[in-house]
Amino acid sequence: MLRAFTRNYEDNSTEAGFEFTFYCDNCHDGFKSSFIESETAKKGKGLRALTQGAGIVGSFLGGRASSAGWAAERGGSVLSERFNGMSPEWHKEHENAFGMGQNEAQQHFHRCHNCSTYVCDACYNEDAGLCIKCAPRQEVYVAQAHAGAMRRNIDQAAESAQVWSGTIESKTTVCPSCGKPAGSGKFCNNCGASMALSSCPKCGAEVALGVAFCGSCGTSMQQAAAPPAPPPGQCGNCGQQNQPGGRFCGGCGAPLAG
Repeated sequence: MLRAFTRNYEDNSTEAGFEFTFYCDNCHDGFKSSFIESETAKKGKGLRALTQGAGIVGSFLGGRASSAGWAAERGGSVLSERFNGMSPEWHKEHENAFGMGQNEAQQHFHRCHNCSTYVCDACYNEDAGLCIKCAPRQEVYVAQAHAGAMRRNIDQAAESAQVWSGTIESKTTVCPSCGKPAGSGKFCNNCGASMALSSCPKCGAEVALGVAFCGSCGTSMQQAAAPPAPPPGQCGNCGQQNQPGGRFCGGCGAPLAG
């Protein structure tokens, strides 16, 4: 089984040649080694275009080159299955090419003297000789701490900030006429009764319909709902003015208030 200097690598080799990707142990960016053509393949037949698209010169890749390859190539048993049927000569070439690929890739990695991981240039603190997990760069850590303090200050200011200065009014949600949920409109959704607030006859405060007493001064709201008594002699039914002392209206015959 091939062993890489980094903890994870990808074997991109084919029957036509050999190529390997070695990954940073911290950020998982990968370096792909130069393609080495197989001498065994040159002697074979029917291998047209197998090397097409292969990287002739090594290059550094951002991120994992192939998520499927990343997951599969770590297993030695998977590699053994994949290269079953290859000739002993090919396998010998494969091992030699792997060593050459490692030598090429190691020039682009640094070993942390504390945790012994191999990391790329971006994940290595040159001043400390350690990876950035063991020794974060000072300017980066200061910026991170500053950003964290700023977020905490904003959160604290937001907790004490007054962002709404309105008043909360009571709304009638049950219709006083039909007793069913009335909705949020001006009229009941079921019977059409008005859902407007009434005014207290004493202090003028707005009171929800169906409330018996004013919440501000305690005045009975039934007094506000009762119509005023008609003047003496005026019929409360048809409105005709009658002579004082009469008991029945001369216009409609309705009893007059005494």
